[in-house]
Amino acid sequence: MIDDIIIANRERWNAMASANVMFSRPFFNFTREEAAAYVHRDTVLGDVASRDVLCLASGGGQDSAAFGLLGANVTVFDLSDVQLSRDQDAARHHNYTVQTVQGDMRDLSIFTANTFDIVWQPYSINYSPTVEPVIAEVARVLKPGGIYHLAFANPFALAIDNSWDGNGYPLRDLYRDGEDITRFFPAWELEQEDGTVIAVEHPHEFRHTLSTLFNALARHGFLFLQMSEWMRPDIDLEQGSWAHFTQCCPPYLRTFWRLGDM
Repeated sequence: MIDDIIIANRERWNAMASANVMFSRPFFNFTREEAAAYVHRDTVLGDVASRDVLCLASGGGQDSAAFGLLGANVTVFDLSDVQLSRDQDAARHHNYTVQTVQGDMRDLSIFTANTFDIVWQPYSINYSPTVEPVIAEVARVLKPGGIYHLAFANPFALAIDNSWDGNGYPLRDLYRDGEDITRFFPAWELEQEDGTVIAVEHPHEFRHTLSTLFNALARHGFLFLQMSEWMRPDIDLEQGSWAHFTQCCPPYLRTFWRLGDM
């Protein structure tokens, strides 16, 4: 399923990881207690020890470190080989075993059906042009009754300019499903250890509406369990700051689903 978008996104994620983007910094200092707080912060997952966990499009040595420290059997599937190398770094540092597999999240054919107890997908499905093949593959590799953690962009936030105009944050575009919204932020500026800032091309990112996501999940037998909105906490909210914007329009949504018997 390799196409121009996937080729470009692999190159751009490798560049971002090489520039030490925050999502590519392994959790070397994580304790077991911190790992438990990270995995169980939504109070959905029970004991994950000896559970088969797929960290989907989740490279970087963060999610895998949390599950690895708690004794799960962890597999990481990601497009970026640089990201996956960070998962191996974290595993060596904490002395657990992790399996890393490179590929497109729309094609999990390397795994047999009913393989995983948990599929943990952080903010990554918006880097796929379509959600249907991703969700269909997750439903195939997840065991009946298994849990799917899926985080994604609030599609309404993607149509809002996060620059304060004195009165609010204005809408800047139509609410269109499947739109490549990368033109709104073509590059990420990443600060380096020496204080310099480098610009890296932003991976192609797509708006997926709530109806597209939720209906696809329902079609493939997923039962809704829980949702939370991400907002950056701040006491003194300055209008126009990132924290203030997130309090007005949460940019990310975290959901949990259970795969029912079909």
